[in-house]
Amino acid sequence: MDAEFPVMLSAGEALTDMIACGHGQWRSVVGGSTWNVARSMAKLGLATGFAGAVSKDLFGQELLRASADAGLDLRLLQQYERPPLLAIVGESTPPDYFFIGSDSADLHFDPAQLPTGWSSRLQWAHFGGISLARQPLAGKLLGLARQLKAQGVKISYDPNFRNNMHADYDATLHEMGRLADLIKVSDDDLRGLFRCPDADLAFKQLRAINPAATVLYTRGELGASLHIEESVWRADALKVAVADTIGAGDASIAGLLYSLFMHPERAPENHLRFALAAGAAACMASGAQAPGLQQIEALYKGPYKKN
Repeated sequence: MDAEFPVMLSAGEALTDMIACGHGQWRSVVGGSTWNVARSMAKLGLATGFAGAVSKDLFGQELLRASADAGLDLRLLQQYERPPLLAIVGESTPPDYFFIGSDSADLHFDPAQLPTGWSSRLQWAHFGGISLARQPLAGKLLGLARQLKAQGVKISYDPNFRNNMHADYDATLHEMGRLADLIKVSDDDLRGLFRCPDADLAFKQLRAINPAATVLYTRGELGASLHIEESVWRADALKVAVADTIGAGDASIAGLLYSLFMHPERAPENHLRFALAAGAAACMASGAQAPGLQQIEALYKGPYKKN
């Protein structure tokens, strides 16, 4: 029934992080920027779907199991007899990645195969990550974003810069920027996306693409800012014991989407602080984490005050 379809969506890549842990040892962890966002929203209690494709081997089966455990709508997750997509994480803080996935399952995602009526309840759809830099998947996702935007769904976009985003990504950056109601970007993202060492100058270029979009601008230990038209709210970073920063940005945008959807009455500075609390909570354990609402709210209610 339509009532059972998700109100939140994240579309793109689900992959396996292979994390170096010393002396030739590696640890595999389910991940992927857009999948992390989906899992985080579901962990917070939102009816969420992840639209993407995974392999049928042990890596894909683990992603399927983790998706089920997170409470994601499995009807939107496709599986193909193709190789898995792997992220090789040589360093965790700051994260240093490269990707292995020629003709991998994620590239075969087919929006036309999603169930009839699947988007009838959608309020927000999130896009980003390396999925928008990998063809033919990127073209399919751009088409899906256009379709949902026309349908009245709000669009969230986190480019999440990686080294496979070259000058040929610029057209995607501009189109997604124009479609987006909400953009999340870090200072490192800005330097890479605009090939500019001055992150603040690059931020002005981003804002020029779509001045009407709300922007969450994160700067690590320097905190973050929320930009709504001409107004700006700033907040300091939370002081927590950091295991690593993998997935912190994904948790922060998921936290902001949760706050916007569940608490529209909140002042912008409190939306920002909830997003920072979600990102900080994700840093407190190694690997990409989906922190729970109780943990996030404990951090949010600590140094911060909310409505």
